[in-house]
Amino acid sequence: MSPVLAGVLQLLALMAALALAYVPLGNYMARVYSSDKHWRVEKWIYKGIGADPDTEMRWPAYLRGVLAFSVIGVLFLYALQRLQGVLPGSLGFSSIDPDQAFNTAASFVANTNWQSYYGEQAMGHVVQTAGLAVQNFVSAAVGIAVAVALVRGFARSRTGELGNFWADLVRGTVRVLVPIAAVAAVVLVACGVIQNFSGIHEVGQFTGGTQEWNGGAVASQEVIKELGTNGGGYFNANSAHPFENPTPFTNLFEIFLILLIPFSLTRTFGVMVGSVKQGYAILATMGTIWLGFVSLMMWTEFAHHGPAFELANGATEGKEVRFGIGGSSIFAVSTTLTSTGAVDSFHSSFTGLGGGITMLGMMLGEIAPGGVGSGLYGMLIMAIIAVFIAGLMVGRTPEYLGKKIGTREIKLAACYILVTPTLVLVFTAFAMALPTPANSMTNSGAHGFSEILYAYTSASNNNGSAFAGLNADTQWFNTTLGIAMLLGRFVPMVFVLALAGSLAGQQPVPATAGTLRTEKPLFTGLLVGAILIITGLTYFPALALGPLAEGLA
Repeated sequence: MSPVLAGVLQLLALMAALALAYVPLGNYMARVYSSDKHWRVEKWIYKGIGADPDTEMRWPAYLRGVLAFSVIGVLFLYALQRLQGVLPGSLGFSSIDPDQAFNTAASFVANTNWQSYYGEQAMGHVVQTAGLAVQNFVSAAVGIAVAVALVRGFARSRTGELGNFWADLVRGTVRVLVPIAAVAAVVLVACGVIQNFSGIHEVGQFTGGTQEWNGGAVASQEVIKELGTNGGGYFNANSAHPFENPTPFTNLFEIFLILLIPFSLTRTFGVMVGSVKQGYAILATMGTIWLGFVSLMMWTEFAHHGPAFELANGATEGKEVRFGIGGSSIFAVSTTLTSTGAVDSFHSSFTGLGGGITMLGMMLGEIAPGGVGSGLYGMLIMAIIAVFIAGLMVGRTPEYLGKKIGTREIKLAACYILVTPTLVLVFTAFAMALPTPANSMTNSGAHGFSEILYAYTSASNNNGSAFAGLNADTQWFNTTLGIAMLLGRFVPMVFVLALAGSLAGQQPVPATAGTLRTEKPLFTGLLVGAILIITGLTYFPALALGPLAEGLA
């Protein structure tokens, strides 16, 4: 079987699996977030944290819940790392330095999981399981909760109430993430992913000495890192490591987990607003961009010119032979079009245009299908922008799902889409202008610029993957990337929740003959075009200096 055909067959199998899960999972999540009943274990949690799950919240109260919970998460995870040296089960590892502890705490709470450390050489069992793995669950649940609050803003009328953050957080964790993760972890263990709490031990005899590895609860963390679009792994090689991802099947299964909830949330959205066709329109937009990016990535990696590429049947440098170019390409696109950041290949070794595709996927705002929750609310923001553009074209007040898009709504949407480009471009400019940060670049020229551009793009968009040619374990990068992750995660949430409150307070307007039909293919095409044009105009100069210059050289 040719490598190209193998890649295409993997893609088709993945799409079939996602299609089978779409309706049942989407409907189930809609029931979870619409239910007024509480499970017994949930009642225990509410009692423990002192929350009343039946109290409706307006958007400022909902936002305070999000921020308070996240601040506590950052402080707890920071303290856990600083105390690692005296904690049991730490495998003899010392405490984490302050700047790196801040970076890691911000990273995992912000659902970014950027790692400036070697997981197998820095973090013990306690930090991995009680700290990092827990944040993998709850940071994903926070993202879903904010997305559901925005959906309620469209579904409700003449009220500013968006539900209860604590109820949404607990339900997302207990009813959605934990059950799926438990089943998927068993699948990974059955396929060879390790799950233990063993210490450091020698593996084999090699030229020049032995190699040491430590065990860990890898399968359980691997599942939630993909399912929750987190990305941080037990090992520095991440999902390229055989302990995390041993076979082509596990590779495809992990891609399935990455895309499962973000795609299925579009069904949840359609059910909750009372029109599944609206959900299909958003799904079609996400699917069109994702499939287009996968196709383009496969083409650049399989068909790149040069004798070395032709002899190897493609750009094989930096890719695991057990996954091949096709599986690596699908993984790279899926992990950067979502906020996952896990990697099964070396993105810095992709062709110039291939590396540019991974960056562009993050620059879109990771909305195709995006992170768990964040992809849906990011796409709905872009839908509001597209409706506004369409309204300007025909001279009509824009409406979306029966809600008028007025001055307040469009200002909030505009502020949302300006946050991450500002963070990416400003931090990249400072890093290139100052003398010290540039010393961390492994390469010079266009590829070196791409390393820094990729780092801040990944951090600001809460992705977490790296170009892997940059020494990011410095005080400058640990601090600035940590700040970028926190601002890139929580500032957009402020605008999303404010927009949700504004929409929920409106009286729906009836559809007329002049109303833009947002469930039709025409709107899907308009939305795809708006996303690509807005991103292109924002980032094209930076891309031209980096991956485009390298790819065309």
